[in-house]
Amino acid sequence: MEITGKLIQILPDVQGESQRGPWIRGGFVIETGDDYPRKVAFTAFGEQRVAMVKNIPMGQLVQVTFTPESREFNEKWYTDLRCSNIQPFVPGQMPPATTGYTWAGNQPPAQGVAPQQPAAPAAPAAQPAAFASAPAMPASGDDDLPF
Repeated sequence: MEITGKLIQILPDVQGESQRGPWIRGGFVIETGDDYPRKVAFTAFGEQRVAMVKNIPMGQLVQVTFTPESREFNEKWYTDLRCSNIQPFVPGQMPPATTGYTWAGNQPPAQGVAPQQPAAPAAPAAQPAAFASAPAMPASGDDDLPF
């Protein structure tokens, strides 16, 4: 998933030691530029990702690629937005290719390309043999329906 906003805060780093070795976690907050701006906090794990965040100046418009992740603890759920990439946002620049899909319904057609007409519906399929032996509908006026 991707989101664009202004970098407004870099959170303090947290370091620790696990069975796999030392680790570092950093965080940052962006503010979206919508009609109703929202502040969104992200977590960055690893030295490279923490360094990416620290190299971007405060107030810079950034594009964040992230993965939402939730976990349960004591019957409560906690959600974390894990940053996989952060880069300065350049208006008009094509976003990097992603592994997910994009919904084409919200994108304008390319210039010079006429919109395509929907395909004609396929011919109705033949009825299965189980329905072929069903009694025929009575002629109009011969039914016992109240309407």
